[in-house]
Parts: sequence; C-alpha cells; structure tokens
Amino acid sequence: MNYLDEFKKFISSHYLSTGVRLTLGAIVPSLIFQHYGVLSEMIAFPLGTLLIGGTDNPGPYHRRRNSLLIAIATCFVVACITGFLRHIHFIVFIEIIVFGMFFSLVGVYGNRVNSIGLICLLVFVFNIDDHLSGNMVLRTAAIFSAGGIWYFVLFMVLQKLLPYKLIQQLLGENFVQLGKLLSIKADYYFANPDYDELFNRMIHQQVILRENHENLREILFKTREFVTESTNKSRILMLMFLDSIDLFERILNSQQNYANLHRAFDHTKVLRLFGTYITWLAAEIQQIGLAIQSGFSSHPRHDLDEAFNKCQSAFERMREYKMNHDNMEDFIMLRQILNSLQDVTERVKKLHRATTYDAEVSEGFTLNVEAENFVPKQEYHPRILLDNISLKSSHFRHAVRVTLGLLVGYIASLFFELGHGYWILLTIAVILKPAFSITKQRNVHRIGGTFLGVITGFLFLYLIHDNTVLFILMMVTMILAYSFLKTNYFIASTSITLYVILSFNFLNPQHVTAVLQDRIVDTVIGSAIAYVISSFVLPVWEHSQINQYMKEALNANRRYFDIVAAKFTGKQLNINDLKMLRKDAIIAMANLSDNFQKMLSEPKRQQMNMEEYHQFVATSHMLTSYIASLSTYAQTLEYSEFSVEFEIMIRQIDRQLQAATDIIEGKVGNSMEISRESLPQNQKLVELLAKRKKEIKELGIEKADQSPARKMLSDLKTINGLFELISTITIDEIKILQKIKAVSIQH
Repeated sequence: MNYLDEFKKFISSHYLSTGVRLTLGAIVPSLIFQHYGVLSEMIAFPLGTLLIGGTDNPGPYHRRRNSLLIAIATCFVVACITGFLRHIHFIVFIEIIVFGMFFSLVGVYGNRVNSIGLICLLVFVFNIDDHLSGNMVLRTAAIFSAGGIWYFVLFMVLQKLLPYKLIQQLLGENFVQLGKLLSIKADYYFANPDYDELFNRMIHQQVILRENHENLREILFKTREFVTESTNKSRILMLMFLDSIDLFERILNSQQNYANLHRAFDHTKVLRLFGTYITWLAAEIQQIGLAIQSGFSSHPRHDLDEAFNKCQSAFERMREYKMNHDNMEDFIMLRQILNSLQDVTERVKKLHRATTYDAEVSEGFTLNVEAENFVPKQEYHPRILLDNISLKSSHFRHAVRVTLGLLVGYIASLFFELGHGYWILLTIAVILKPAFSITKQRNVHRIGGTFLGVITGFLFLYLIHDNTVLFILMMVTMILAYSFLKTNYFIASTSITLYVILSFNFLNPQHVTAVLQDRIVDTVIGSAIAYVISSFVLPVWEHSQINQYMKEALNANRRYFDIVAAKFTGKQLNINDLKMLRKDAIIAMANLSDNFQKMLSEPKRQQMNMEEYHQFVATSHMLTSYIASLSTYAQTLEYSEFSVEFEIMIRQIDRQLQAATDIIEGKVGNSMEISRESLPQNQKLVELLAKRKKEIKELGIEKADQSPARKMLSDLKTINGLFELISTITIDEIKILQKIKAVSIQH
C-alpha cells in the first residue's frame, strides 16, 4: 500500500477516533475552566477523562458501558483511600502490595478488566503525593470521577449518533490487513523469493488478523442488532465479516509447494503474471477496507475480469503447447491456483458491491452459524482469581513483579530528591508487562521516546513564543499520543512527553526546565527498575510455555482435519462445526506464532531449540493451510466411490497426529515406527492417473480433454496430494519433536 493509502487508513481508523475523542474530551472542559480561572483547582477533571477513557477498549456497547462505570467507581475508591492515607509511609507500603497484586492479577479476566486494573494503579500512583489534591482529597476524587462521568456521557452520545462507526472501522482495518496478507502471498510468485522472510511476515500478519477477528466476533455476535434485530446495514456488515473469514481461509489454503512451482515454470512468464494479478487483488481488498472505514462505497481500481482472463489465457496457451504426460501433475497444480484466483476475484467483486450497502446485496442473507460458539468466552467467577494465586500462574508472577517494582520505585522516590517522583512509579506500572519481550520493547521505546520528546519540547519552547501555536501543537501531540498508544509505543511515548511538557508550560512556565530534567531522570530510573525486575524476578520465559501452545495447535489441527476428512468417507459435513473448528485451528496457530515471535526478543540464554521451534511453527502453519485447502473440496465435492481408500489414509494420519501429541506429553509410544510408515497408496487413483497419461500420449491434449474423467482426475489428484502433504508434514512434526525431546534430555 502506498503512503497516501496508509494516511487514509490512519485518518479513518478507530485509533485516530480514540485520540481525537480523548483529546477533545480533556481539552474542551479545560478551556472552560481556564476561561473562569479555575483550571489549576480542577486539573483532576481532564485527568479523569483521559484515564477513564483509557479503559474504553473496542467491544460490544454493553461491555464498554459497564467497564466505564466500574472504572469510575473503582478509581474513586482508590483515590480516596490513597489520598487520606498517603502521609503514613507504612500504610503506603501495604497499599502498594495490596493494590499492586490485586490490580495486576485481575488481568486473568481479560484485556478489558486488565485495562481497568492498570488505570486504577495509575490513579493510585497519581495520588501517592499531594501534587494533585493537596489536603482536599475527597473533593479531588469527586472532580476526577466527574471527569470520568463526562467521558461516559460523551461515549453514550457518540454511540447513539454513530452506532456502527466502530464496527466499520474495525472491519475496514480487517480488510486492509487481509490485503496485506495476500500481497505477501503474491511475493511467492516472483523470481527468487526469500521463503523464510516471507513466512515470518505471514505469521506476523496472521497474529494481527487473529486479534482483529476476536474483536469483531465479540462485537458482531454479542450485539443484538446484528443477530436478531438486523437492519440492512447490520446485515451487510455481518455479511462482509463472514466473507472476510472465508476469504482469509481461501488465502490460507492457497499454500503451494512454491519450490516445485518455480522449478516447473520459472522459465515462463505465467508465475510473474499470477503474482502481478494477486498484487492487484490485494490492493483491491485494501481499497475495500479503506472504503468501509471511511463509510464511502469502493470502486475497482482495475478491470478484474480482463486481468483474470489474461491469466487464464496464458495458462491455456502454455498448457496447449507445453503440457505432456510427464508434466501433467505440474499443470494440475497450476490449474488449482487459477481456480483459487477465480474464487477470490468473485469474492472481491461481491465485496465492492457490498460497500454500497444496497439492500439487494443482503437479500436472502441469514446468519447460518450459531453466534454463541464464535464469541470469545470470558468468565468472571472469583474462583478464577483464587486459582491463579500460585507461582505456577504467569499472571501471579507478573503481579509479584509489578508489586515489587512499585515498592522499589517508591523507595527510590523517598530517598532521592526528585521533583516528580511519582513518574518513576508511572513508568514502572506502564512498562512492566507479563511477557519479557513486550517489557523490553516498551522499555526501549519509553526511554527513546522520552529523550526525543524532551529535546523536541525544548526546541518548541525555545523557538516558538506564540501561545496559540504552542496550544495547537499540544493538541496535535495529545491526539498522536492516544492514537498510537496501542500501535506504536515509541511515537506515543514521544507525544506524551511533548504534551506533558507543553501543558506544564501553560500551567507553570517558571518550572519547565525542572520538568524537562525530572522527566528524563524519572523515566530512566523507572525503566532501569522495570528491566531488572522483568529479567530477574520470577520471569516467565516463552520456552516454558511453548509446549502447551504446540500441543494446542496439534489438537486443534487434528479436530479440524477429522471433521474435514470425514466428508471423504461418506459422512455429512456440519458447516457450523467446520467453521468453529477452523476458527480454533487458526487461533491456535496464531497463538503459537505469537509465542515464538516473543522468544526472539528474549535473552540468548533463554532461546533454546530455536531452529526446531521455528520448523515446528512453519510446519503447523502449512498443516493448517493444507487442511483448509482440503475443506474447500469437502464443501463442494463428493467422491464416495473412493471412501475406502481415503479412510485408510485418514486413519494413518490420525495415528501420526496422536504420536506427535504423545511426544509433547512425554508418553512412551511407537512414534519412531509411525514416522517411518508411508501413507498407503490410493490404488484407484493410480489406475485413473495411468489411464489419463495414456490418453494424453495416444490421443494428444485436445482429444484427451474431451474425456469425462479429466475434471474428476484433477480434483482427486489434488485431494489425494493434500492427504499426502498432511501426512508428510505430520511426520516432519514428529521428527522435530523427537529432536527437541532428545536435546531436553541431554540438558
């Protein structure tokens, strides 16, 4: 995507909407207070707006509403307790332990509750000294809560005025990311692809899409208007989301043996032509995403029918002149790619029409899946919290690290003469995350952003003396800070530092130099404490969790394979179950990929068996892709006369998947013998293939194409090939796991 499209995407994204909403929510009342000369006494009001607004994560309306109300009430209580008892250092230590443990541990209930916990910790930190409230604790807590209530009112009004806006923004973002995934696929078709680099980009993109899908599922399937009281717009939005999931599967199942493709067709122009067309399709999907985000209808940038016909004509010409009985199987593989491109083309054309929100597009559409099965489940039983009070729990270990970090930071603020000592605790609370890799990254971004923000802020104040210009700059940096807070922490950290410095310049211009110095010193101290704590206090290294993710990926793939493969033994296919198991397999694959990516940021001494783990992630990705390809045929074809041959193959693959799971679980089995067994040959297909080759040899391509067996053979050869690939990949996984186990025993 070009820079103009990236800019359009940012302008219409929910990230910028959040930044603008929070900034205006804080600035408008501040200007009113400034007009009446009471801003310094009411400073807790905009602070309450910003902090309470920080808990407003994307999700269903009722969950966002409830979380805001809970945040307002909880923060009020925390502010009162902290404010009244802050002069008794002994009590403050107890508060740090209680609040630090509790508000970090509530992360077991998911991201929404985790956000409330973090904001409560920040409120606690802000109220530890008397810079905010002085002796008027209750009044300041009430003003802070009033700021939160103001944000709540703003949220309710915007929700009534623009009920579909957030969904459109998230759905548009989903299509943009989907287009990026397809553009990575396109690179496989050009000369000399870097397979490792492309694979790493693909798994990173799938992790992004996984998170996006989870948010969209929760909103769409938990919102009554989309499930029961559907309007034309809600039906079309639901239709587009379901189409995006099917499109994602189609992109996923277009996995090929690209090395063989290049070996067979690199000397021709057909792969480059296919690659160019896939790039065009990727651009179209991103264009659709931008249109959905902005609320306008999209129009094709290219004539897709003409471009597809060029690909088809190139294939037909080459097939006519170059296909023979020896390379027939290569052309079958190319034909399947062409069929996949035709399917994606039709879906893209349909999606372009859907962005017009024409009633004809959704005519006859009914939700044919059970919504409850597709919504991320989250229980809020107290038992879950109690069960996690154990050193075996990564959430508990994180809570201990946060609590200890806050204690050390508080002691540092007491013993050193620091003008804004609470900034140390703010830095620690914000930087420390459950995963070391994220803590490390945020540490670097926090320090780098703070230094850049201080330098830029100093230059602004030195070069610009017009308060109007400085005020506009402060607003822009606030918008950037809250727009990039969840996507680019370096930009967010830089912008936060800038707007803090500029706001201090308006409130207390005589002490701006001291603020600049304090900001750097406090951030460095807080970052240093966070790094040491995350490295040495009950760290949870990713390699200690990867076995669980590998097992989940294997089991999810096995369940997905079993329901798809059952169709080839003559059983009926339940589409609802298929989609649910497909979702589980994709999520498990993305979780495994995410875990591996985090391992890459950890200290070298903790990166054990990295080559083998990388191979397992790659094979898991291919396994899910091949099963997804098989599911396409399971939904459209039925060759029951081959059911006996397929059943033998399915049983063998199931034994292989079970053997791989046994190795992870440490069970003694016969995995060595199973990995040596070859998949039984499909004798009927071998005979059919031999007959087809004979026809081509004796009759030539043109006459042999009139044979009724041509289409059936093409399908069966592909289906059989997918079973063989799934078997080969599973055996590879057994061997990889055996290597990991052997290395673990040696250590």
